[in-house]
Amino acid sequence: MIKKTEKMMKLELLAPAGNLEKVKIGLMYGADAFYMGMPSFSMRSRTNNFTQDSLMEAVDLIRKNNKTLYMTMNIYPRGNKIDAFKKHLTFVREIVKPDAIIVADPGVFELIKEHYPEATLHMSVQANVLNYRAVEFWRKQGAERIILPRELMLSEINEIHQNVPNVELEFFVHGAICMAYSGRCLLSNYMTGRDSNQGICAHSCRWKYKVYLEEEKRPGEMIPVDEDEHGTYFMNSKDMCLLPHIKDLYDSGICSFKIEGRNKSEYYLATVVKAYRKAIDDMLAGKKFDETLISEVESTANRGFIPGYLFGFPGTGDIHYAAGNPLQKKKFMGMVVEEKNKTDYVVDIKNKLNVGETLEVMTPDENFEVEVSAISDVDGIALTEVHGGAGNRILTFKGNKKAIPMYAMLRMKC
Repeated sequence: MIKKTEKMMKLELLAPAGNLEKVKIGLMYGADAFYMGMPSFSMRSRTNNFTQDSLMEAVDLIRKNNKTLYMTMNIYPRGNKIDAFKKHLTFVREIVKPDAIIVADPGVFELIKEHYPEATLHMSVQANVLNYRAVEFWRKQGAERIILPRELMLSEINEIHQNVPNVELEFFVHGAICMAYSGRCLLSNYMTGRDSNQGICAHSCRWKYKVYLEEEKRPGEMIPVDEDEHGTYFMNSKDMCLLPHIKDLYDSGICSFKIEGRNKSEYYLATVVKAYRKAIDDMLAGKKFDETLISEVESTANRGFIPGYLFGFPGTGDIHYAAGNPLQKKKFMGMVVEEKNKTDYVVDIKNKLNVGETLEVMTPDENFEVEVSAISDVDGIALTEVHGGAGNRILTFKGNKKAIPMYAMLRMKC
């Protein structure tokens, strides 16, 4: 095995930051680094609500906590965006000063080298760098890290590290899997006019379809292909979960473990970051993998989990045919936003809740149950129930003696 450099030894749990609040949650639950960007220049632009002011607030928060920041500039821009990229680079260089910039397009890569020559550059997963010769190519151009595609197998990752050991390797360990090579898909463009490589994918592969076959000798006679009452989901891949394989990835040269999901919920972010934090820390301490972590991530919305391409190409059992709606073992009921006292908390409500129901509280350090003995609005008017999306409500937890921190997650078994 190749001896790892000092940089490679410093493992990193890399979390998505879709907004300022998610940065705060990621910090609380154990992330080492964050990737984020302005909507016009990075993927997930439709669900990214960063402004320059809120971005800089997030940057300051990351710096104060001695964590790492990566700016995403990884779309494939058309020519009419080049001038805007130049202007944005001035802001990034003079104001943001990130630890690295994530880039996919060779033209943008060259533009950054010209206008921000001291920048550290990471090649995006969108660049589809699938082999060690491609890694070596980008190393020669000045890239210090390659974000490897999800489509690589463990043996291929190891081969890359063996041949180009001085390049940092990053890999997605959790989240959705694209039905095409990491975003190289035209379904969204064709069906909605939304370009996946401009950060506005409509996720057409997740939709419900009615599919028909036409037999050659019966032209015009369309035979329906039925799956079940929900529809047919030919392209709806299960999600990736590599929790049990963190050590395999580390031994193969991965130094940054990346979580997908800038547009996922706060609960998803907190739960997944917490689980991977423990898995990484346990691995470094020489402990056996904690199987209960799988149940933890299964409590978030998912389509069922597979190890992606890590041990071979996915097959028919790796498609979630049953429905387009996600699975989950627990419902996200709300997030604590303020402590009134040891029993009363202001909670941002996410699902219907009744007085008398029991909730599980998830914090970075522990999980425990509380009973909801009273609900009121912010003006103190008593309620017997509250509906999802109602906003902030005050919950009273009967007999609770534990301090519940801001950004604790409240959940309930489905």
